[in-house]
Amino acid sequence: MTATPARLRRLMNLWPTFRCAGIRVVHIADDWSSATVRLKLGVLNRNAFGTAFGGSLSAMTDPFFALLALHQLGRGYIVWDKAAEIEFVSPGRGTLTSTMTLPPEEAEQIRAATKNGDKFLKWYDTTIVDADGRLVARVRRQVYVRRRKRADA
Repeated sequence: MTATPARLRRLMNLWPTFRCAGIRVVHIADDWSSATVRLKLGVLNRNAFGTAFGGSLSAMTDPFFALLALHQLGRGYIVWDKAAEIEFVSPGRGTLTSTMTLPPEEAEQIRAATKNGDKFLKWYDTTIVDADGRLVARVRRQVYVRRRKRADA
């Protein structure tokens, strides 16, 4: 958890899963409240119809709500991406962008909801748009959070 947002962004851009899919993390806010990711359509991420492969669209958003929560909450929490839904609205062509946001107030709500050891489950929504701002997909990610027990801290 010692990674800064800039360092995590650089490391994620080296990650083969993102590199091979044409995904690039372009920004992570200094306060861990948002992350912006781009996908450039290329030979390795096109489907049979010449548009963005749905798995790449889903991968664009995969770790970010959980990462934003984890870094805002700190080491005393277990955070993971529990479920996902994606609705494909229009064909993805060119450069696609998604911004995931988890405001600091949300982290405070998570702390309050988990203070007695309860788990926290919440769906977070984002969109994927093309360079003209046209909606390509709606994405929902469910994040699971609970406080660490002393033994697994």
